[in-house]
Amino acid sequence: MSVRTRFAPSPTGFLHVGGLRTALYNYLLARQQFGTYILRIEDTDRERFVPGAVESLLRMFERVNLLPDEGPRLADGIVTQTGDVGPYVQSERLPIYAEYAKQLLGAGAAYACFCSSERLDGLRKQQEIAKLSTKYDRHCLNLPAEEVLRRLAVNEPHVLRLRVPEGETSFRDEIRGTITINNAEVDDQVLMKSDGFPTYHMAVVVDDHLMKITHVIRGEEWISSTPKHVILYRLFGWDAPLFAHLPLLLNPDKSKLSKRQGDVAVEDYLAKGYLPEALVNFVALLGFNPKADQEIYAIDELIELFDLTKINKSGAVFDQAKLNWMNGQYIMRKTATELVALVRPFLDAAGKTVDAALLEKICTIEKTRMERLTDIVAIVDAYVSVPTFDPAILVWKKADAADSRANLVGIRDHLSTVDETVWSEIAMVESSIKAYIEAKGLSNGNVLWPTRVALSGRAASPSPFELAWALGKDETMRRLASAIVEI
Repeated sequence: MSVRTRFAPSPTGFLHVGGLRTALYNYLLARQQFGTYILRIEDTDRERFVPGAVESLLRMFERVNLLPDEGPRLADGIVTQTGDVGPYVQSERLPIYAEYAKQLLGAGAAYACFCSSERLDGLRKQQEIAKLSTKYDRHCLNLPAEEVLRRLAVNEPHVLRLRVPEGETSFRDEIRGTITINNAEVDDQVLMKSDGFPTYHMAVVVDDHLMKITHVIRGEEWISSTPKHVILYRLFGWDAPLFAHLPLLLNPDKSKLSKRQGDVAVEDYLAKGYLPEALVNFVALLGFNPKADQEIYAIDELIELFDLTKINKSGAVFDQAKLNWMNGQYIMRKTATELVALVRPFLDAAGKTVDAALLEKICTIEKTRMERLTDIVAIVDAYVSVPTFDPAILVWKKADAADSRANLVGIRDHLSTVDETVWSEIAMVESSIKAYIEAKGLSNGNVLWPTRVALSGRAASPSPFELAWALGKDETMRRLASAIVEI
């Protein structure tokens, strides 16, 4: 049987980085096995539905290049369907769930429950006081058949509940091994709500079966619900898919990664200057790394090496410093031209205008020092205007102000006479300056330090050769002259 995986988010907000990892693992397995990756929107919880959330999810999947083989996509901003099993939005599949619910009811595997929310709240409070597990007490299971029919005939509000059989339920988790739960611990879960919408538990089983899903890869928070799903598979006479429950994503303090403690949405990270391919690489390694001596993986490598059985059981810490480093590695690998296109939107948003030729030079020099695309906003300031700084930092180690001034005058006079062709390449600028230092019998530090500070205004910056090349002859002369006056 061909492998078919799915990612099934609820449209309740932005795409969480944990959701991105789940989607990615489903995508990797499907691609590795030459199978099918499906996107399904689970929107049966109408109280939590957020308008525009579906479109937001689809835009994020476009940006991180995890497009489904089947399911909704965006076409000119409009949600469209691709594939032949749909619709892939659960609110458009209500008659399907109603038909299967009728089957369970007819077989005695489900029953109507007329309990009010007030009764259920009271029951829950009593169980909590008694320190009992909170679950339905099967009050309506024992109603006479005639009474049930009479109340249904007058359309009395009710839900449909699963009648959990006695015994145990076991299932194999590809990450955690065999898990067995006593059915006495399983609640008679609501399957169909009074508004005619299915609950997650009903819809997910029906959809995964009809869409021929072979592997259900999802977060570990669904482990406790899986016995309910396995029971439903058995009641319908269907084969259950293989299950794999991923470990939680954790903050450094080992608490669950959540919005309350910082940004967790993919959109947030992209807006802060993280590259989609870097974020995908980073998220892929949260709980899984196929090689102990490698951190940077192309998507094709991840597809080839992906292995569910090698995913860790314990929670994975979201290491911000590692993400920054990894993003920097991806930025470093970009050409200057590619980087210009990537950083330009951030400069525009900050209201900063930079000449195209200068920006390409800045990107050439600074890309090895950048961790996020947004770094460019502060970086360009030192290139587009003469920096202000404390003249004291112009002095190199044991030298004094007079020595620094003399060396600035000397390098200015030298550079003012060099041929224009020297300014076309960093290597030529470097060769010219070093030849001057050697010819004059000067110390590298005494010349290069004040020159670099004069050009950058910073104690830590690119080399004076790179700076002079980027700034060009006229601006280099202007900055050297300004520093000479100041010191």
